[in-house]
Amino acid sequence: MLETLRLGGNGRVFNVGKLEWLSHLSRLKELDLSFTNLSNANDWSQVITHLPLLQKLSLRHCGLPSISSSSLSLANSSTSLTYLDLSDNNLPSSAIYPWLFNVSSNLVSLDLSSNQLKGLIPEAFGNMKAIQELYLNDNLLVLAENQVRGDSGLNEIGKLPDFRVLDLGYNLLNGSISKSIGQLSNLRVLRLPGNSFGGDVISEAHFSNFTYLQKLDLSYTSLTLRFNSGWIPSFQLSQLLLCSCKLGPRFPDWLRTQMDVLNPDVEISSIDYLDISASGISDSLPYWFWDKFQGLSYINMSFNQISGTFPNNSIHIIHLDLSSNNFSGPLPRFSLDYNMGTINLSKNKFTGSVSPICNFTGAVYLTLFDLSNNLFSGVVPNCFGSFPFLTALNLGDNSFSGSLPSSLGSLVSLEMLSLRGNKFSGVLPSSLQNCAKLKFLDLSDNELSGEIPMWIGQKLSSLVFLSLQGNQFRGRIPHQLCGLKYLQILDLSVNKISGTIPPCLNNFTSMAKKVSLDRRIEHHILDTGPRFLSLEGVYGEPIWIIQVRYVDEALLTWKGTKQSYPQLGLLLAIDLSCNKLTGEIPEELSSLQELVVLNLSRNLFNGKILQKIGHIRQLESFDPSSFSHNRGLCGPPISPNCSMVEAPPGKPTVGSEEDCDEFMKWFYTGMGLGFAVGLWGFCSVVFFKRSWRHSYYRYLDSAKDWVYVSFVLLKTRLVRRIKGLSTR
Repeated sequence: MLETLRLGGNGRVFNVGKLEWLSHLSRLKELDLSFTNLSNANDWSQVITHLPLLQKLSLRHCGLPSISSSSLSLANSSTSLTYLDLSDNNLPSSAIYPWLFNVSSNLVSLDLSSNQLKGLIPEAFGNMKAIQELYLNDNLLVLAENQVRGDSGLNEIGKLPDFRVLDLGYNLLNGSISKSIGQLSNLRVLRLPGNSFGGDVISEAHFSNFTYLQKLDLSYTSLTLRFNSGWIPSFQLSQLLLCSCKLGPRFPDWLRTQMDVLNPDVEISSIDYLDISASGISDSLPYWFWDKFQGLSYINMSFNQISGTFPNNSIHIIHLDLSSNNFSGPLPRFSLDYNMGTINLSKNKFTGSVSPICNFTGAVYLTLFDLSNNLFSGVVPNCFGSFPFLTALNLGDNSFSGSLPSSLGSLVSLEMLSLRGNKFSGVLPSSLQNCAKLKFLDLSDNELSGEIPMWIGQKLSSLVFLSLQGNQFRGRIPHQLCGLKYLQILDLSVNKISGTIPPCLNNFTSMAKKVSLDRRIEHHILDTGPRFLSLEGVYGEPIWIIQVRYVDEALLTWKGTKQSYPQLGLLLAIDLSCNKLTGEIPEELSSLQELVVLNLSRNLFNGKILQKIGHIRQLESFDPSSFSHNRGLCGPPISPNCSMVEAPPGKPTVGSEEDCDEFMKWFYTGMGLGFAVGLWGFCSVVFFKRSWRHSYYRYLDSAKDWVYVSFVLLKTRLVRRIKGLSTR
């Protein structure tokens, strides 16, 4: 007789009608129909109740219909169910509670996450005497107003003798967390993330009885954790997630105890997953941290003001995010011992060469590497052949120089490459055409030269974002770029590009008609955590899953206002401004009906402006400055008609290198002096990746002589004018 039936999770969705046929499998002990379509199975609860030996039932993401009243009358409280998973079915409270509390006498594990449970947490959960695991996350549950006095269902759960897992994450819980939660003395996992405990204070009194606690997640709750100095927790955590909690300003010294083995009876030896990002810490990293954290798989301390340097010895890590802090010193040496490694050191004060990347051990598994917005300098070493699985590489906004390493072409898995805001020079290495999966390519604000390679349009056909802005590219725009049908942002501004605009730019499908666009270019790196004995004693199941999320952002400077565009699909743009483009504006551009931004200013165009461009929906109120400083153009919106007078001789050539350079100097200097700079009509630096902060300071450094000379000349002119007026 059949005892186990598993049809769920096979990569395809089965449509299953009525479940009456299951009632004939009277010896069934385990049933898994997860991810099958049971929206027409109105008899599901009735059939399940009549399987007398059933112990494990998983109906996750099945679209279950609500339970009828007739099914409730047939429920049998003597069911043998011990494991029940009804998660992700959008079931309301009224449809599940009456049936559930009639079959719950022997339940050990219950998962009702991602449904539509509303209101108070029922006290009936406290009647499940055998329950050990309760997952209620991603619902609409609240706490009773008088829960502090011990009248809520949560406190009834606290009286259960062997309760081990409580997950109430991402509900509508607010107010205060009662210290009576400490009654759960056998608790292993406590998850309350994504609730609204704003301003509430957690002290060691809440955790006094948590001897066996292994996983604690209070992320996105705005809780304040205030512990007495010298507090030593009685538990040993394997996972600690406190993102957005208030821990600072001092670095929490009690974390030191979580990196030691305090309780040999607990199967977790020391903390393995640590997230204290955005927690208000503005302190130097304590001396003990570097020695202790060597065993951690995941560390996220981003968005704090933590300072410190790395030790000389190699750092063993799998996933590390120290972005947006004040770390300094040279690039550390890393040892990535396992799959799917990620390193994010962006927005710090690291200095020196990045040649240590050639000595990373286990680097073959590195998938994300971000060193952007630091103070690194020198030549980037030519050893990227050691990173075959790299998905995102960001070296932007540093002071790197020299040519681009040819080994970048070895990164065949690369989807995002940003080298913007450096001093790279020379031509693009032809090996880059091997990076056929690239979606985001930002080489802006460098000193790259040569012609724009034809292979960008031929080999990098998946590009969504392409910026070559602010370089020394010459020659024509290759018509092969028209093959980039997924392109949403094209920025070739502030170069020395000549010739005409290829008419085939109307092949940009995403700009020409409404299509489903990638709203974000983001990377999700999944990795499994350590494996331990489960409650059922089955070895080998992963305890948790690590997910690292990385989003590529474009910054648009629009009429003097800098705006971030992490959702690239909302911004469809072409910027060819500040070049030496000639000829007439091709009529084909008017077919780009979804275009949001078009900037053709500061070139050498002639002829009549296409009136159809002004009728593109998003550009109905477009500014004349989009075409300004093209002396050969005429007609609306620049002039009423084409009876134009030629520019007088002796004027500087519009779009010339000197013209653009002069503007850029005043642009950067104006930001430093707090000027409100009106960018439009100038060769604006339109698109940025992340911050222009470092390139601004670097530019001020190189422009200080120009500022001084300009000021002296201005002063001299003013003095002469004043003297001239005084002699009249």
